Amino acid sequence: MLRDKLSIVRSFMHGTAWSLYHIVVVALSAGIALSLPTVARSFLTLWSLVENNKIYLVAVEMTAAIVLIVTFNYLQRSLRDRTLAKMATGAGLTAFSPWRELSAQRRIRKFKEKQGTGRTIMVIGSTGYGTFVDQEGDLYTVLEKCMGAHILLVNPYTHEATNRIDAIRHPHFTLEKFRKEVRESIDLLKRLKATGKAVKLKLYSDPPLVKLAILGDYLWLKHYHTDLDVQTMPEYVFQHNLNDHGLYNLFYQYFMQRWDHPEIPEYDFATDELVYRGHNGNEIIRERFGMGEETEDVRQEPGFFPELLSMSPRLGRSAMTISKSQPDS
Repeated sequence: MLRDKLSIVRSFMHGTAWSLYHIVVVALSAGIALSLPTVARSFLTLWSLVENNKIYLVAVEMTAAIVLIVTFNYLQRSLRDRTLAKMATGAGLTAFSPWRELSAQRRIRKFKEKQGTGRTIMVIGSTGYGTFVDQEGDLYTVLEKCMGAHILLVNPYTHEATNRIDAIRHPHFTLEKFRKEVRESIDLLKRLKATGKAVKLKLYSDPPLVKLAILGDYLWLKHYHTDLDVQTMPEYVFQHNLNDHGLYNLFYQYFMQRWDHPEIPEYDFATDELVYRGHNGNEIIRERFGMGEETEDVRQEPGFFPELLSMSPRLGRSAMTISKSQPDS
């Protein structure tokens, strides 16, 4: 009820603002028209004084030259900016922020919440902690109001995760903290799934490339630098349009290819296992998450291929034994 009233008030204020804008424009036009005779007389009087004084005449010429230079430079810059804006619009780029102020962070969180409400969001991240576990994260409230989520995070028990921590070289960000943050993200997603949300999580093993969030028709993108914190990197916002050359479609396809890749296992919230599936969606093998090199509950289904066993970074001797036991094709 309160939200409906606020919406009515906001619409009324918006209409009132436009009416005041038109009134101000009409008043200014009338004032300029009425003042033209007086301005003309004053200008002629001033010019009669200037034309008889060489110093004043030179000053006026210099001032006119400076005004013309500034005006032409402004027009040239405006045309160039308009061309760049047209190119950015064609690419789907709607916003770019090299850094974030507190007011900008609040606006971004509200906008993401609006775009993610009642939709299935898609996210690629590192640990996910700073994105949707921390209360200051951009997607903290979005996950509570979305219909479902498909999330890709880094597997913290791989060599790539260790290399990522070593590259950042932050004294307070250790491998143990990295794994703890991934665990807390998993615990949050478990709670959301228990409430009935369609939450799915997959863990990839290669180094993180982009931090990506797809909320409806908008897409937020950051680049993971090899040795810098992602929070210091600029953020780009792309909007979906009907043109085939928009970058929204490119990054959306990138997410889908990553999500459907058979080398990226799905996390089973019920058993804390990583589930590898083939191209047809059949389950190939399982391994316990975070248990070192030991693999438990290895299963085989129709469509099993021995070469898929090499996908897991921690499959041990048992997997090799199974692989060798398969008949040669």
